[in-house]
Amino acid sequence: VAAGQKVIVATLGTKLYDGDKEFCIKKSKLRGIESYGMICAEDEIGVGTSHAGIIVLPEDTEVGLPASKYYQLESDYLIEVDITPNRSDACSHYGVARDLYAWLTQNGYKTSLHRPDTEAFKVDNHDMEISIEIEDKMRCPRYSAVTVTGCEVKESPKWLQDYLQIIGIRPINNIVDITNYIMMAYGQPLHCFDADMVKGKKVIVKTLPEGSTFVTLDGAEHKLSSEDLAICNAEEAMCIAGVFGGKGSGTYETTTNVLFESAYFNPTSIRKTAHRQGLSTDASFRFERGVDPNGTIYALKQAAIMAKELAGGKISMEIADVYPEQVKPFPVTLNFDYANNLIGKVLSKETYKSIAQSLEMKITGETADGIQLEVPTYRTDVQRPCDVVEDILRIYGYNNVEIPLTIQSALTVKGVEDRSNKLQNVIAEQLTGQGFHEIMNNSLTKAAYYAQSEMFKEENCTHIMNPLSEDLSVMRQTLLFGGLESIRFNINYKAPNQMFYEFGKCYNYNREKHTDEYPLGAYHEDLYLALWITGKHIEGSWAHANEDNTVFMLKGYVEGVVRRLGLNLQALVANKVKNELFANGIAWCDRDGKIIFQYGIVNPAIAAKADVHVPVYYADFNWVQLMKKTLKNKVEYKELSNFPTVSRDLALLLDKDTDFRQIEEIAFKTERKFLKRVELFDVYEGKNLPAGKKSYAVNFILHDENKTMSNEQIEKIMQNLIRELKAKLNAELR
Repeated sequence: VAAGQKVIVATLGTKLYDGDKEFCIKKSKLRGIESYGMICAEDEIGVGTSHAGIIVLPEDTEVGLPASKYYQLESDYLIEVDITPNRSDACSHYGVARDLYAWLTQNGYKTSLHRPDTEAFKVDNHDMEISIEIEDKMRCPRYSAVTVTGCEVKESPKWLQDYLQIIGIRPINNIVDITNYIMMAYGQPLHCFDADMVKGKKVIVKTLPEGSTFVTLDGAEHKLSSEDLAICNAEEAMCIAGVFGGKGSGTYETTTNVLFESAYFNPTSIRKTAHRQGLSTDASFRFERGVDPNGTIYALKQAAIMAKELAGGKISMEIADVYPEQVKPFPVTLNFDYANNLIGKVLSKETYKSIAQSLEMKITGETADGIQLEVPTYRTDVQRPCDVVEDILRIYGYNNVEIPLTIQSALTVKGVEDRSNKLQNVIAEQLTGQGFHEIMNNSLTKAAYYAQSEMFKEENCTHIMNPLSEDLSVMRQTLLFGGLESIRFNINYKAPNQMFYEFGKCYNYNREKHTDEYPLGAYHEDLYLALWITGKHIEGSWAHANEDNTVFMLKGYVEGVVRRLGLNLQALVANKVKNELFANGIAWCDRDGKIIFQYGIVNPAIAAKADVHVPVYYADFNWVQLMKKTLKNKVEYKELSNFPTVSRDLALLLDKDTDFRQIEEIAFKTERKFLKRVELFDVYEGKNLPAGKKSYAVNFILHDENKTMSNEQIEKIMQNLIRELKAKLNAELR
């Protein structure tokens, strides 16, 4: 503050805002001196964002002039529109105006939709010709550019600075401000380069080798992926396409010649790059949601016209436009009966036609049943009849659809009991009673989980069009990763001991089953049940030592599920698995080799994909296949036997690669009538055993339901068992 300065003063009674809080200027004392007002900074009166110091006005400013008149503000309304992710077309003032026009027109208001023309665009000379080359047409379907020479890069005029500041954009200079103005006005992000820095007078759109270094405008260094698209000159990268400009190619006060870029980039590519590089800009926000591929030229012409007006430049080349495959309007056929059923009210044909036209959908054909439409390319979210109906209903007004007296429903009532759902509830109750928590994870997950996977190949993923994020880009092929994410989340919140179960569908795409007649045949879904346990089974206390969860505890829970469903394990085959999914596990298959259920120790490399670095024990059941097996099991009630069971033990010396399941299978095949149960109660490996051998102590339970078994009968059965175990497993009695 200095004597003689002319400043903005808030007098007594003035209401100002500090963030969301309102305060009123009152008479007070400051250092013992009475104060009758407050000298203001930019942010305190809403004309800027700076709080570095007070606003000092020019010396010729009239004293006593209201600030609103000095800033030429008649009224100032800031409307914040919350845009849903699918409405990229509304990420601009003109985009919102299009919707307002449609609504106002349908509600009886006389209005028009105006967009400034580009007749003033005229090439002045050809002093700065720059060629365009697109190497990666998938990631960049269209690239347009024009040069403006002889520009004076300076502060923007006050009206342009005010326009940007009021919507939260910091003015930089007249050239950069033009690109931001065009983006906010029409939704097309632009980028400006110093044309003299475009080496070789050539722009090349391509990807760079993995690990290439790039320094952005903010001075940060980034390592590029081989999938990150870059805008390059003949020698080096100038910009991360659609995301962030480079430090060496921007426009500064020394710039005189400018190259404006207007392009259409693949939304998924931009989203992945922005996520990988940890960058989020106004441009990437729009590109990753999808801009109008046919809007690049209009925006480019407007930018060039403004550069001539505000920077004194001259347009120095014809617009270079590389557009190999033109994106055409989306054809959609709308059936009136279909639309009426979906809306729940019968609308007139004229209403449908009128609203569609007000939304700039072109009617290309009409029948008694419906209309054929061409949806403009800026509406990337409208490609199906139901999308058109949603748009029409939005303009017609949800509030104008009365609640009907009768409801049409697509739900069907099953005439028979839903056995699968009933058994899900039974198993859920059982697992919950055993200490499990039910989880419900998103069916959408990240494609990175399936990269370089042999069991769950990336090519078998069902991809989502316009996903909200890279983490929700495909439908899951397995429940495993969702549970691992839940485990990681709980570990991060200091809850490492977890037991989870989940019923959920998994999805698979098989390109070979795709046909033109039935394209949906390539997609398949199955219901699964999955279990996860990790951490401690019992927390240590004065009465009990710590006890970790183990794969054997998981096996017990799995067998509990199987027993509860009454599944006949004798009809299945158990195979050891040691693969990408399991470091060690067992897969139970039917005679055709289909896996019914499997369990084991999750491979640490798989767990690490979800950032889990503790032992995890996992089981999954193909519920559909499981139901097919259990449906064949009839529940029958019978009287409990009055006769005792017989228990016999064998200590068997076996090869180390022999597992208990083999013993069990041989035993039940040998004695089908009286053998009821086989249990392993001791395993020994160590001293006094031959090399490559181990000892199993096995208990056999025999029972005759009609009489007491004789010693001779028991002995004969045991000798048969011993004989078969020796013959098939090279077993020896100890």
